[in-house]
Amino acid sequence: MAKSEDPGYEQARDELASIATQLERGGQSLEESLALWEKGEALAHVCEKWLNAASERINPTQQQ
Repeated sequence: MAKSEDPGYEQARDELASIATQLERGGQSLEESLALWEKGEALAHVCEKWLNAASERINPTQQQ
């Protein structure tokens, strides 16, 4: 499953949605936009780990 310091799925998903909204609105400097993008990528990875772990629990014989 996810590392202990990773946020839960719902928290990561909500924060990722917030970041997407901020990026869509614009108004940030290039540096701020890149920082938001990088944080969003990390959060997307956290969500993916949670979803993969859930999938493995549901279908333990299915290899990914």
